[in-house]
Amino acid sequence: MKLDHLYKLFVSQLKDAYSAENQFLEVLPVFEKQARSEKLKSAIRAHIGETRKQIERLTGIFDGLEYAPGGHRCKAAEGLVKEAREICDEVSDPSVMDAAIICAAQKIEHYEIATYGCLRSYARILGNDRIVAALEQTLDEEHKADHHLTEMAEQWVNAFAMQQI
Repeated sequence: MKLDHLYKLFVSQLKDAYSAENQFLEVLPVFEKQARSEKLKSAIRAHIGETRKQIERLTGIFDGLEYAPGGHRCKAAEGLVKEAREICDEVSDPSVMDAAIICAAQKIEHYEIATYGCLRSYARILGNDRIVAALEQTLDEEHKADHHLTEMAEQWVNAFAMQQI
């Protein structure tokens, strides 16, 4: 698709978000399995459910458009997932694993925040309040997930990893 109008850019980035969410959904169970803390495992489990709802929300957005969600592979998500797997594979001390998972997860969250922020702006300009509301809901969820990860890292995960030196 030639991106010669904001609407087409919007659709292209929606497809990107759909692909990214599906790729992230594949790596989240890996994070959950490798996490040491039950608190972090629980947060990841909750985010898996949230990610499934976000994929459903994106599918619902596409229902009102003339395009389908598939047919695209998000290269940025591919890179983030690859990097997340690599960093977790490189951790040699179990006490550092939760800090590595949070780092990888926050990189993913920041990518999603940027993506959904742009999509919401495009939807506003295109005048679709239904889509704006759906994207705003997802954007709020991503901000909360990022905030929660920061709190865990700052309150105990990073300090625990530091004690191992």
